[in-house]
Amino acid sequence: MPRPVEDRQIQPRAAALEREPSRVTRRKFVLGAAAGLSALAVAMPRTASAATASDSGARVVAEHRLSPTMLDLTIDSPALAGTAMVRLLHPADWTPGATRTWPVLYLLHGAGDDYTSWTRSTDVAALTKGTEMLVVMPSGGRDGFYSDWFNRGAGGPPRWETFHLTELRQILERGYGAGTVRSIAGLSMGGLGAMAYAGRNPGMFTAAAAYSGVLHTTYQGTRGTSLIQGVLVKDGYDPTALWGDPNLNAGVWAAHNPYDLAAKLVGIPLYLACGNGTPGVLDPPGTPPDLFIEPLCAEMNTAFARRLREVGATVTTDFYGPGTHNWPWWQRSLHESFPMLTGALGVG
Repeated sequence: MPRPVEDRQIQPRAAALEREPSRVTRRKFVLGAAAGLSALAVAMPRTASAATASDSGARVVAEHRLSPTMLDLTIDSPALAGTAMVRLLHPADWTPGATRTWPVLYLLHGAGDDYTSWTRSTDVAALTKGTEMLVVMPSGGRDGFYSDWFNRGAGGPPRWETFHLTELRQILERGYGAGTVRSIAGLSMGGLGAMAYAGRNPGMFTAAAAYSGVLHTTYQGTRGTSLIQGVLVKDGYDPTALWGDPNLNAGVWAAHNPYDLAAKLVGIPLYLACGNGTPGVLDPPGTPPDLFIEPLCAEMNTAFARRLREVGATVTTDFYGPGTHNWPWWQRSLHESFPMLTGALGVG
């Protein structure tokens, strides 16, 4: 009979919730994160030292093992002024704290979802089984948009980019066997994150992929900005807290817009996939047409791909026509782009 799932507290303390920017209202999170926490319990491999920390002092305060190759970390983050979760998939012979290192694939989730979504809604655990790399699936906030928030020019929490690319990266490299060769992929908001992170940090990633990504945040003026700000308003956030006012702070918006970062993506392989919102063969029977999000993402992706080619970037596109903004398509796109992502890591 399986033993109970085992937790390891690095240092006893009350578990804090991820701190988010001030909201006008609060909404209940309903996207089924519990489904990602139902794996079988097994014996744990040796865990990392409690001394593992980032330069800012971010540190792992708890580990929770869900399977022989799946481990959740709770990280106390100064960049977020609270705690955040990260899920790791690792090789069977992985040993944290060892001198050996493994290349890293980052997978970023979409808006309204969380770090459990990739293992909950795709076969990523089976797909990566036997592959000698770490798969890192971090929290990105309900609507964090993979950015250090502007907060009316004051900065401060939440600083998601700092958490992911400085604090988490240092923790993984110092205590969990992460190497310095990385690729990155994401869906929807996470597609924006994948391309923005690669563009804002040239040389950090060897390949990037986006599935139904929000890749041109100022597309046709208010069509793009309204999508971003509409998501924020819907969930009770100040719509200018993220990147400021689209007109008054146009430079901040451009600095996080994949379209405006296209020239900085030259030199690495890129992959874009998107449908057009019409239900397709992977959509369940009775799926209604997506009349807004996927069609707009399709236009953004087309414009972004055109811009990438104008600046000489290497991009593969799969604009597959019928398909909604949903998981069956993102799983297929992960499979389609997997050889590119792993080949760039040297493990394909």
